[in-house]
Amino acid sequence: MNVAAPAAAAPEVLLALANVESAYGPIKAIRGVSLEVRRGEIATVLGSNGAGKSTILKTISGIIDPRRGTIEFKGTQIASRDPSDIVRMGLSHVPEGREVFPLLSVRDNLLMGAYTRGDRDAVARDMELVYGYFPILKERAAQDAGLLSGGQQQMLAISRALMAQPELILLDEPSLGLSPKLTKEIFEIVVRINRERGTTILLVEQNANMALNAADYGYVLENGRIVMEDRCDRLREKDDIKEFYLGMKEAGVRGERRWKKKKTWR
Repeated sequence: MNVAAPAAAAPEVLLALANVESAYGPIKAIRGVSLEVRRGEIATVLGSNGAGKSTILKTISGIIDPRRGTIEFKGTQIASRDPSDIVRMGLSHVPEGREVFPLLSVRDNLLMGAYTRGDRDAVARDMELVYGYFPILKERAAQDAGLLSGGQQQMLAISRALMAQPELILLDEPSLGLSPKLTKEIFEIVVRINRERGTTILLVEQNANMALNAADYGYVLENGRIVMEDRCDRLREKDDIKEFYLGMKEAGVRGERRWKKKKTWR
């Protein structure tokens, strides 16, 4: 008698947002956002500039308090918690624009990422590990971070987040202001970090092509609302994603391009 093998367990949901709303004064930035990030995966939020992508990350990490909704990390409610508590729980935020400490050395910037840790030997090992991902940082270890190029500062910001030994990294627009070559290099290393260390990543990015190729699951954000979600291999095949985010426009029967029509998710 053949016994069917047990079905593989679904990956644990590490982060879950349910009906989250956040605002800047009277202006609502995100409206009823619900999403999940599973342990060990890369999830991405796509959207145009001003759609509310960065606000989602700021709300998760405690920089902005949500007006309503729930945010659970590892099964614990973290909405409106102090950001330092959230970091200690294992969540690191790499903000848009990198935000390194410009007057501190590269090495001291990395040590700032490990400020919650007391295991000095392990901190030293992790510093060598991030130097392995980004060798240029080792070469520039004594240099002030403000003197690094934009790409090098992005490498430093990611490495600083890794120094906290996070279970989840919130990564905001890593390609911003970088050349295509540097963008490709950084995305390749982000994927390596996920695959080699098992670090879960929630990626916010305007470069839809890079994000969809790197991530496992994707959400599309428009005017503060999630309008579409699916596995990235399926999102890449959807006509609206091809046209509005990947720039692949097809001519219609009479030569009219579909991008002149409304998105089907509206």
